[in-house]
Amino acid sequence: MSCPKLGNLGRTLWQRSKTPPFSRSVKIQAFACGSMASGISGNPGDKCCKSGSNCGSTRASAAAAGSPPHSPSSPAHRHQVVGKMRSEESLGVSGRSYSSTAPQIDPKTYLWARYKEMKRLVHDLIPPGVCNLLNPSTIYANNEVDLDKVDIYGFDYDYTLALYSSSLDAMIYNKARDFLVEHYKYPQDIRKYDYIPNFAARGLHYDIQKGLLMKIDAFHYIQLGSVYRGFSPVPDDEVLQLYGGTNHVPLHQVSGFYGKGPKIKQFMDVFSLPEMTLLAAANDYFITNDIEYDPEHLYKDVSEAVGMVHIKGYMYKWIMQDVEKFILHGDETYAVLHRLASSGKKLFLITNSPFSFVDKGMRYMVGKDWREFFDVVIVQADKPHFFNDCVKPFRRLDSNGDLQWSKIRTLDKGQIYKQGNLFDFLRLTGWRGSKVLYFGDHLYSDLADLMLRHGWRTGAIVPELEVETKVVNTEQYAQSLTWLQALTGLLERMQMHRDPESNKVLQDWLKEREELRAVTKNLFNPQFGSIFRTCHNPTYFSRRLCRFSDLYMASLSCLLNYDLSYTFYPRRTPLQHEAPLWMDQLCTGCMKTPFLEEMAHIR
Repeated sequence: MSCPKLGNLGRTLWQRSKTPPFSRSVKIQAFACGSMASGISGNPGDKCCKSGSNCGSTRASAAAAGSPPHSPSSPAHRHQVVGKMRSEESLGVSGRSYSSTAPQIDPKTYLWARYKEMKRLVHDLIPPGVCNLLNPSTIYANNEVDLDKVDIYGFDYDYTLALYSSSLDAMIYNKARDFLVEHYKYPQDIRKYDYIPNFAARGLHYDIQKGLLMKIDAFHYIQLGSVYRGFSPVPDDEVLQLYGGTNHVPLHQVSGFYGKGPKIKQFMDVFSLPEMTLLAAANDYFITNDIEYDPEHLYKDVSEAVGMVHIKGYMYKWIMQDVEKFILHGDETYAVLHRLASSGKKLFLITNSPFSFVDKGMRYMVGKDWREFFDVVIVQADKPHFFNDCVKPFRRLDSNGDLQWSKIRTLDKGQIYKQGNLFDFLRLTGWRGSKVLYFGDHLYSDLADLMLRHGWRTGAIVPELEVETKVVNTEQYAQSLTWLQALTGLLERMQMHRDPESNKVLQDWLKEREELRAVTKNLFNPQFGSIFRTCHNPTYFSRRLCRFSDLYMASLSCLLNYDLSYTFYPRRTPLQHEAPLWMDQLCTGCMKTPFLEEMAHIR
């Protein structure tokens, strides 16, 4: 959205907040300012004061339609209001005093009136045609990065320099399924399970002992409604029973530095989509046919079957035989490398893939002289061990890819090196610290050690951003999410109404809130939703993305949109205890200021 459009939304918000929705005969409790639930609620007192004095916390009610409220001018006045009984309150409107003997509205009518006014304002604030807020070619910053200070650019190969078509996932799945049947003697009927492209999502966790595929948030809570046994969702009450009455998974089970807990595995790279789908298919077969099996054996067998597709070179062979079919956007990769090299930047490649495979792909994308772009090329690096193991020495390959026996004393341009370790790499190149920026798609294998142990700058390639950005830009998502935020704010503010009729209204709102959550989730993926967010928290994947990457983007081509002296600044988003002071944040309902006067007795 352009700046003028954001400004218009902000002005609309303030204008709406000054228009009380109810008649003067109706006494309404004021909200604190600053949230979707309060900022557009229609209360005339919902106005933030630049002076820093108490704002939006008066008892001025929306009953004073069209007239400005009387704002308290001192803390003493505020405490005086707090100390009064509601029946003794008076509202100052245009110099006149109104007692609380005016007709009272019943709580149910009041709640639904607030609901309807809020819904109308949300609809008006997001008119059609203003939802294209995000550009899929944007680079997002978790940390401040000045490209002018970056002299050395490093790259992974698979899903970084080379992006692959989704047809590769189906081929990996089919071959691994065949291995299950032929080598591990699984039932032939498992072949009837075809690959489902949109079933799994990156970043999911798999409970090895229970055979459950699930989504876990940044606080180690399982997102209920996103737990699958095979291809069937597991009811929430059963999930709670399986985990001892809670949906929290202890740290020691899910963590491990590389996401490999003793009982739970996290799938962090794009290549893991076929493996998750095959796990679901195999589990589903045994369950639907009522065949007893051990989930731990199944996990081990599926993991090895998928590994065989890579180890035996099937994936490499498929891509090398038809690079045009499988490799996407090769011209953009060439453009990025050419721009960096022509600007005097040093480039290097560290990949786990073999030389012949990399050479074939780079010749297709960049040309036969692709090695001229790179100062150092390292293949079969065995990441993440390359970054934390100082044992394996570098070995040189000749032009045919055969190993040489000479001791490596320098890393020379135009040569190909195999294995090695980062400690020797740093010693031989002298490339250290924040002047190095390395790009990769796997948060653990590619980025974690470099960020936390070595101080390099890191850039995460997240291809899913392109699809998720398109969803966020839809009018349906914008309307649903904004109303979800507003409704959550209403629930938070109105929960003090405890009478039976009000409780029924609040239960209706809670039900609608759950339905809205399902709608926004299904827009991304019907089973698991967005890879970045659960209902309200960041996902485990999202938190690791923020921790291990300075920058993240859909593809390397996003670099072409920025000058090489560009500085990326992370957005300052308010913490839960901070007031949002910017108009775009006021529109999101992110502030949760309690009723200041009602809370005064706590102090």
